[in-house]
Amino acid sequence: MKKLNLPTAAHPTGILQARILIVDDEAAAVRLMERVLGTAGYTCVASTRNSAEVCDLHRAQPYDLIVLDLLMQGTDGYKVLEGLRALEAGSYVPVLVLSAHAEHGVLALRAGAKDFVSKPFDAPELLMRIRNLLEVRLLHGAARQDARQMEALALRDPLTGLANRRQLEERVRSAMAHARRNRRNHGAAALVALDLDGFKEINDQLGHAGGDALLKIVAERLLATVREEDTVARQGGDEFTIVLHEVTDAHAAVATAAKIVAAVARPCVIDGRSFTITASAGVGLYAGSGGDVGTLMESADLALYAAKRAGKNTFRLAVGA
Repeated sequence: MKKLNLPTAAHPTGILQARILIVDDEAAAVRLMERVLGTAGYTCVASTRNSAEVCDLHRAQPYDLIVLDLLMQGTDGYKVLEGLRALEAGSYVPVLVLSAHAEHGVLALRAGAKDFVSKPFDAPELLMRIRNLLEVRLLHGAARQDARQMEALALRDPLTGLANRRQLEERVRSAMAHARRNRRNHGAAALVALDLDGFKEINDQLGHAGGDALLKIVAERLLATVREEDTVARQGGDEFTIVLHEVTDAHAAVATAAKIVAAVARPCVIDGRSFTITASAGVGLYAGSGGDVGTLMESADLALYAAKRAGKNTFRLAVGA
């Protein structure tokens, strides 16, 4: 099971740094809560007696826990809970509700509170409930961050960090859609399919680790040659694909392909040994009408095969592009 990247605040020495907001319209109740939390060692405690500003405060800089009095003048706790639910739709809203009326506990939980404590509260019990809620909140945040990291990794080639085949198709589709929208302005998208010439022989000389190092060098050179808005992907082995967004015409796409082939052919040093590897490239062009992702990728591949037949270390434009 993959270990979560747990935030520092979830550890015993760090949880006391969690951001806590006290919401109560009685000054004496706020002072008491501040004293209890301060004595327990919590260092980031804020308070407000104006319940109407809770959502704005939480939106500006989210709190790890909100300790909320349920019955207040003006905007009561139920309205605050409703606002927080809308603000953090689908998230873990960190609210501990307090009320002198124990029968309100179930209603508060139904309204979105994560726990309930009756007034007057027992300090040790309150602190334990606060700690439990903070641990859940921070673990929930860690799990969401971990999920985002896993999703990002699923779209990246593990060796080079480039886009993988799955993300490539999404980027091609996006570039084609943009070209369709800008057809009146002669907007186009292009795809460059690229293979390294004789990679197997050099890989046999270098060994697996050296071959990987060479692929990383090629990846860096491709990224350095194209624009930031373009996409460089590795489809596997020594196969790379570059998505060129917003090219003006075939001449612009061909000019970029020429730069790419020249960049790859520069000598490189691996483990103290100098190597030169070349590449062949095929350019497919999408001018904003007809065809789909598969058709564009196929046209670039056919142009690549033509470049290979022409003697390698060169590029070709797809017929009809």
